[in-house]
Amino acid sequence: MKETRHLHTLIMGGIVGFLLTFLSACSVSIKGEGYQNMAPTFELEAFFDGNVKAWGIVQNRRGNVVQRFTVNINAYKDDDKLILDEVFDYGLGEGPASRVWTLTKAEDGTYTGGAGDISGIAIGRSYGNAFNFVYEMDLPVDDTTYKVNFDDWFWAFDSSTMMNRSYIKKFGIVMAEVTIFMQKQ
Repeated sequence: MKETRHLHTLIMGGIVGFLLTFLSACSVSIKGEGYQNMAPTFELEAFFDGNVKAWGIVQNRRGNVVQRFTVNINAYKDDDKLILDEVFDYGLGEGPASRVWTLTKAEDGTYTGGAGDISGIAIGRSYGNAFNFVYEMDLPVDDTTYKVNFDDWFWAFDSSTMMNRSYIKKFGIVMAEVTIFMQKQ
């Protein structure tokens, strides 16, 4: 009886260890502090001032490209708000035709905001060369809508070019990844 309990404990411990290892391998954890002293500094309001053109793809968790798109962004200040008026054109797959972000900078330097398909409040923070934006989105896929979490990272190449990498997560597991390059026009 004692041996059976010991064997059961070992098996359960092995299963739990395997699941924790598997789940941690399915997630991404970027540390913004590592970019704090990197140049060039990414300044959200300076970059998004005027017209910006973006080119992107979405890959599912197998790495297959399921969307390919361009985005024309009209970015401007309206009083203390930063407005990002996005219009999408899809070469592969489907998605929203447009999205309008409204962002506000807080005294501590963080940003809050939202858009029509964003659940709750999006929160953004600068880290020198990088900017991180986290939010929940109601994401339509076929005939179903899923509430997913976005872990959205921007990195400056120079004052007019940057890269954006988004990790779309459900239950803490990366389900899809978005890669976008943006350039001021």
